[in-house]
Parts: sequence; C-alpha cells; structure tokens
Amino acid sequence: MPDYGLDAPGAVRNLFIAAGAGLLTWLSCVTHLWSGVLALGPSRFPLGPMGLGLALACGFMGAWMAWDSKFGKVRERERLLDLLTWTGRERVLDVGCGRGLLLVGAAKRLTTGSAAGIDLWQQEDLSGNRPEATLENARLEGVAERIEVHTADMRKIPFLEGAFDTVLSMNAIHNVYSAPGRAAAFSRKTGARLPAALC
Repeated sequence: MPDYGLDAPGAVRNLFIAAGAGLLTWLSCVTHLWSGVLALGPSRFPLGPMGLGLALACGFMGAWMAWDSKFGKVRERERLLDLLTWTGRERVLDVGCGRGLLLVGAAKRLTTGSAAGIDLWQQEDLSGNRPEATLENARLEGVAERIEVHTADMRKIPFLEGAFDTVLSMNAIHNVYSAPGRAAAFSRKTGARLPAALC
C-alpha cells in the first residue's frame, strides 16, 4: 500500500504534546494533586479546566491532521484530478510533488503520456519526503514506468517553456514563505494549461 506521508509532522507532534500536557494538567487537578489554579499576584488562572480544553482541541486537531494525511488527501487528489479532461497522452509536471500523491494520481490517468515531479524534499513539510519514497509509491501504484522525479525549486523550474501540457501542484506553494518567492513561482511560464488543482 502506498504511503504518502504525514503532512507537517512537526506540527502534528506538537499538537499531541500540547494535548498530553493539557490532559495531565487536568488530571492532576481532578485527582486533587493541586488546586489547578495558578496565582500570579492578584491574578488567578484556572489551569485545570483550561487543560481539558487544550487537550480536547489539540488532540482533535492532531488526530484530524493525521487522518487527513492518510486518507483525506487521497480523496482530495481524486476530486481535483477529476476536474480535468484526460486524453492519456498528456505530459504532466507536478510542482512540489512530495511523495508523489498528485504525480502518481496523474500518471494513473495516462496511457502514452508521462509525468514528472519536482521537489526540494524538505522533511519538515512531509514525513519521509525523498525521491526514493516517491518512486516506491509509483511502483506500488503500477505507474513507475510513466514517472520521473527531479530535485528542483518551483521558483526555478528546470524545463523549457512548452515542455508540458499540464502543470499540477497541491499543498506546495505555502511552503515558499516569502511573498516575492511565491510570486516568482507563479511567474514561471510553462506554456501549459493550469488546472483547478493548482493550489
């Protein structure tokens, strides 16, 4: 079974740590290990009840992010790719392909076409993000012969204009943190149609 990784693994980890800390704070209060109230001068903060709220909120968000990484984003991939009309002959570029979620999904719709993916393989954005993981997912999905991956920055796409019919990207542009960098990524001309899956 393909593994498309956990999105923002550091954020998910931190959410579960915060949920655990909140739960311990609440439990220490209800078991009377302490009052659950922090007094700073005249101000009093009810940390016990706040701990339960923190545990529930952060635990739910962490669990949702983990579920979405495993199941939700595959459903979203299919929804986005279904917005396009496919002939099977397309030359496709996936910008910020990660472990191949969109790249592999596009390649499954091809017959004589091909799909290329570029990424900088940042582990903080996606767990296990490396070219080998992408190629393994393509092999598991039966499309290894139709894809290729390259290490490249979306702000400096190393292909000639017109090299691709369709350019795709999903959950990648937000990883370029500066406004000028995002503008540079969008200003690159590929000569390809930009579908609704570009986000």
